Order: sequence, then C-alpha cells, then structure tokens
Amino acid sequence: MRSSPPDMVTPSSAPVVQQFNRSIGLMSNFSLGFTYLSPLTAVYSLFALSMTLAGPPAIWWILIAAAGQMLVAMVFGEVASQYPITGGLYPWARLLWGKKYAWIAAWIYLWALVVTITSIAEYSATFVASLFSYTQTASHLLLTSVLLLLLMMAVNLSGTRNLARVARIGFWCEIISVIALGIYLLIFHRTQPVGILFNSMGAATGSAGFSHAFMTASLLGLFMFFGFEACGNVAEEVKDAGRKIPVAMILSIFFGAISAIISVLGYLLSYPNLKDIVSGKIQDPIPEILNNALGTEGEKIFVVIAIIAMLSCILSLQAALSRLIFSFSRDNMLPGSRWMARISKNEVPDNAMIVSCALPLLICLWVYYQPDNLARITAFAVAGIYISFQMVVLAALRKRVQGWKPAGPWSLGRWGFLNNLLALGYGLFGIYLLCVPASGDSFLDRWIVLTGLAVVAGCGLIYLLTARPYRKETDGQHYQNHSNGQ
Repeated sequence: MRSSPPDMVTPSSAPVVQQFNRSIGLMSNFSLGFTYLSPLTAVYSLFALSMTLAGPPAIWWILIAAAGQMLVAMVFGEVASQYPITGGLYPWARLLWGKKYAWIAAWIYLWALVVTITSIAEYSATFVASLFSYTQTASHLLLTSVLLLLLMMAVNLSGTRNLARVARIGFWCEIISVIALGIYLLIFHRTQPVGILFNSMGAATGSAGFSHAFMTASLLGLFMFFGFEACGNVAEEVKDAGRKIPVAMILSIFFGAISAIISVLGYLLSYPNLKDIVSGKIQDPIPEILNNALGTEGEKIFVVIAIIAMLSCILSLQAALSRLIFSFSRDNMLPGSRWMARISKNEVPDNAMIVSCALPLLICLWVYYQPDNLARITAFAVAGIYISFQMVVLAALRKRVQGWKPAGPWSLGRWGFLNNLLALGYGLFGIYLLCVPASGDSFLDRWIVLTGLAVVAGCGLIYLLTARPYRKETDGQHYQNHSNGQ
C-alpha cells in the first residue's frame, strides 16, 4: 500500500499505510468467524430471556436465523471473492454503490460493533464473577469488563499470528462447551421428551398469544448469526483470500447452527424442572443445569471453558472493529485518519486497535450507571449490524440489476440473483423484529433501539454533510491491488 500522491492529498493529512502480511489460512479464518459468531456466547447470554419469553419453542429461531443469514453470507461471499479488501462491509459497499453510501453503512456497523463488544464483555464479566465467587455489583462488573477488554487488546496488539492462535483455542473451547457438553447431556442426563420443543409451558399466556411471544424470542437466533463477516474484515491478511473467505463464512454459520442446536437441546432435555426456568423462578438457569448434571466441580470446569470462548469472541470482535476503523482511515474518512491508518511492526493497525478498545470502555461506563439497559443496547447492536448488512445486500442487488456479475473465483452463478433477493427479504424481516417497540414504562424504554439508530445515523449524516470526508480520500490504489476479476 502507499499513501496518496501530493496532488491529491496533502502530505500532512494523508494516512501512512503499509502492507499486511498474509499469515491467516482457512482454518484460522474460519476460527475467527466462528469465535466472533460464538454460539456459546449467544446461548449463555440469552437462553434465560428466550425461555421466559416463548419457552422451549424459542430454539427454532436458531434454525430460522441460520438459514436467513446463510443467504446473506453467500451474497457476502461473492462480493468478498471479487473484492478481498480489509474492512469488509465498508469497501464492499463503496465498490458496489459509492463513497457516501458506504460511509453511512460502515458508520452504523462501527457503532453496532462497539456496543456488541461492550455487551459480550459485560456478559463475560458475570461468568468471571461466578467462577471466582465475588458479588456481582455494578462496580465489580465494570472493573471486570475493563480488565477483559484491556487483556484482549494486549493479545491483539501482539500480532496477527497470536490472534489466529487464540481464535483456534477459542474455537475448540466452543466445540467442547457446546457440542461435547450438549451431546453428553443428551446421552446421560436426558429427562424430557422431544415434544417439549413445541410446548411453550405457559410462557405464551396472555392476549397476544403464542405467535407474539415467539416473535419476541427471536433475539436468540438474530443475536447469534452474525460475525461471519469478520472472515472478510481481515481479507488482506488471508492466504488465497478470494477462495477461502467465502468458504470460511459459510462454515462459520453451518457449524454455529449445529453447535447451538445441540447445546440448547442438551439444556432443555436434561433439566427436570424446566417450568421453573420458563416461569423465571430460576433466573440464571445454565449454571443450575450444569450443577444439576455435572456437580459443582464439573460446572466450574465448563464455566472456565466458557470464559475462554467468550474472551476469544471479544478478541475477534476487536480485530474486526480495528480493521474497519483502519479501512476507514486508510481512505482518510475519519478525524485522526493519519494516526489510525498506521500498521505496527507486529503487522497490526495498533492505533485503530486502541480506539477499538477505548470506545467499548466508554459504553461500559454508561452501562455502569444504567445496568438495566444492557439487554436493550444488545438489541440495538444487532439491529445496527442487520441494517449495515442489508445495505451491502441491497447494494449488491442494485449492482446486479445494472448488469454486474460477480467475477471472483467463488460465485453462485445464475443462482446469485435469487439468493440476493431472498437475503434482502430475510434481512428486512429481521430488522422489523429487532425494531418492534419493547415493553417498558417510558418512551425511551419502548423505543431505545430506533432511538439509538436515529442518533447514530443522524450524527453520521451530520459529519458526512459538514466534513465531507469523501472528498479527502487517498488515491485508492489498494482497491486495484486487492480486487479480483477486474
């Protein structure tokens, strides 16, 4: 990579960028996407909520969301195969539609990632507190979250190879803690019939009926099946990226769905007092299920494994966010772009990584003062990611209508247009579910997702129209250097 020539951007404002090293293979790229997707984190974080909302039938959202996001992943796969460029959604949207459109899509995605990292860190902190048996006060959880974020930043700053190593460790922890444990529970501790998967067990009582209750539990699946795009966020660090990134994305969703289904089935069919979980009598059900099946020591072992997997998820999220910020900054699209577009001797965008840790730390402080809003900001994060995803899907569909045919080494061929259309339909349905007003006493409680989206999009538009960052970009040579089929 090289900075822009003097006649386009002044030397003082042009980001100084260097070349990434291609050290990530297919397994590491898949592990990165899988640990970011992290079925364990989604299940552990939202199992209790989904059971109280819709009961055991909530499990079907795992399959629904996996099928829908597989359509999206195949759209991304075609785009990433032709444009294997660091930053993922931002360069894809830019090349498919334009600079302004890409800026807004990536801006929404950026803040959704920030809030997602915060959410995972906060959920992880509760497991750390449980492991070390200290009180889960707001200050204790804040301190734990801060330490976890700083620890993962240190690992990320140490180099891409260490990122790949920890991602692989996290992958195996996910496999052990979701698939192996789920199979063990199903074989040796099953107490419930399969029929309970169609029984809401009283969770859907009320005037709204089961359909409404089932829709409200959609967050279990919607929260789980994103993260596969991280495989493309590090494209310039992947060997044979045009072929391997699409495969890694698809594998992330496929194995994520299998592991999540086995895990949730194990929890549901092994616990004898399932009604106590659905009624909310047991507020933290997974430790109770593990303790019932494995005893205290067995529960501790699997909590340790779960924490490692969650830390790997934070690590992957930070890596994805830092590459997005780097990609933005390489095009001189953000304040401080010159500083954030630097790559360290460890071949990491270290300054962008520092920002990727600092922003979630600020959101952690907000959660400290407003702890009841953690579930709501999680919904905001997922909605933001779904919107930015669908902006890329829409851009790809528009480009196809104009005659574009994906020219990378991985393509769906004549099925691409239909897949693209179905992916857009699924995404709009998911956005609708995420933006439906929540229950609450105040306006902000009910509309926090749309309010958050309006604030983020509004601030982005104001900056876009006033600062006009799209006029300050570099020569864009990296788009030619890393595009296939041009």
